[in-house]
Amino acid sequence: MAEERKKIFEKIKEYHFEFKHVTVLFLILFIFQLVVSFINKASIKNFLTTTQEWYQKESAEEIANLTATALELVIESISKTDRKDAEQQKKIIQSFEIIFSQQQLSHNITNLSLLIRNKDKIIKVEDGKSLYNLLIEKNYNSSEVNSKEDEITRLYISVEDSLRRTEQITSIITDRKTFHTFVPFVIRGEYLGAVYLRNTPDFSSISNQVISNYDETSVIYLSLILLGLLAMYFISSYTVRERDTAQKMLFDEHEENLKKQINYEKELIFTKRIYHTHHKAEKIMGFIKEDLRTLSDNNIDEIKFRVSKYSNFISRVIYDMKWFDPPVQTIRNSMFRTDLNEVIKFIIDNIFLRISSQSTAFNIIFEPDNSLPIVNVNEFVIWEIIEPLIQNSIDHGGESNLIITVRTRYDSGSSKSYIIIEDNGRGIAKELLEKNENNLKLIFVENTTTKTQGLQNSGYGCYIAYEMTRRCGWNIDAENISDGGCRFIITINN
Repeated sequence: MAEERKKIFEKIKEYHFEFKHVTVLFLILFIFQLVVSFINKASIKNFLTTTQEWYQKESAEEIANLTATALELVIESISKTDRKDAEQQKKIIQSFEIIFSQQQLSHNITNLSLLIRNKDKIIKVEDGKSLYNLLIEKNYNSSEVNSKEDEITRLYISVEDSLRRTEQITSIITDRKTFHTFVPFVIRGEYLGAVYLRNTPDFSSISNQVISNYDETSVIYLSLILLGLLAMYFISSYTVRERDTAQKMLFDEHEENLKKQINYEKELIFTKRIYHTHHKAEKIMGFIKEDLRTLSDNNIDEIKFRVSKYSNFISRVIYDMKWFDPPVQTIRNSMFRTDLNEVIKFIIDNIFLRISSQSTAFNIIFEPDNSLPIVNVNEFVIWEIIEPLIQNSIDHGGESNLIITVRTRYDSGSSKSYIIIEDNGRGIAKELLEKNENNLKLIFVENTTTKTQGLQNSGYGCYIAYEMTRRCGWNIDAENISDGGCRFIITINN
């Protein structure tokens, strides 16, 4: 269990929280709490409204029912002898008046009346004397009796059939706050009409008090949460700021160390590349010395031309020793007018075919395309491309009977020139033809070789050729031939 907790803690530590993350988290929590508060307030308000409507309806119907019951009891308690006594008549009328006026004392009740149908008319009674004349004396033509149709009588007509049939209390709500309540008026089992009560109960003060109390509670609650979040926010921000400061110092130190390491590796690699080109310069210097020893009147022009080319190549090698990344204008420029066939032929004849042991080790065949256009590239840069590729075939092709074929070809349709160098040797190791994460074949990667591990300065020939073709704006590829051997293809966009 302890081990699992440790793993979970280590997993959490992997996440990097910054100042902006803490800010976003704080805002989300605060907005979420604010939304919850508003939703809760709306729910309470809706609950209070629903409860009030239910209670208002029940209250209005209860008052109307009590009023109707009181009238029914008073009327049913009147005997025939009471009707003849003037004093008793006055008391009965007074009782009716008390019932009518008592309910209207409430500030919520705005109208109380008795609705009775007489043939095709609805009679509305609103005082005790009219009620006595109508129900006790059966005088339907009395001037106190109101038979004029108004809103109350129209509402009663709409519910009369239902009241007569069910004898149940019916309420009509208008404006969501006014209750028109009709209670069936039944005397001695006979339906006579309905007691009408208009009630406008007002519970806004109670609702406002509840909402006000809730608002106060919400403000206090949100204030406490806000203070807590602010405290967390400042503590977290301070912690994150301290951590970020430490990390920045660590990153700066790490960056400085990386720069030192990169500079050291560049210097080391540059040193190895200088050693690689220095070896070629030594070979060319040997040819120059040999030409000077064989100088005579008969060959002076030939040797002068050859030594001049050799010297210019040595100058280029020395120039490369000064620059890790030489300027582009020293590689390709409109001032350069180089014949590729001439440069390749010179390299083959005056570098590789001058080796005394070449006749038994290898043979180089050159097949030029005379339609090949002139290129605007320094011819000694082309030396640095062609020489390592031919040397690679010699070093890795085999011990004897090696045939190296160098050909040039121009495709007028696509306006592209090609330099193809192939041999019939062992070919390129399959692992060197695989691509790295940059989609580059490993044979063109720096310090990659299949030579003996003890040779510390090998693995730069194909890399130099690749770098130079890239700076010239050309493309280079390597492949194995199905019949044996390998092929390098340089594509030039004219």
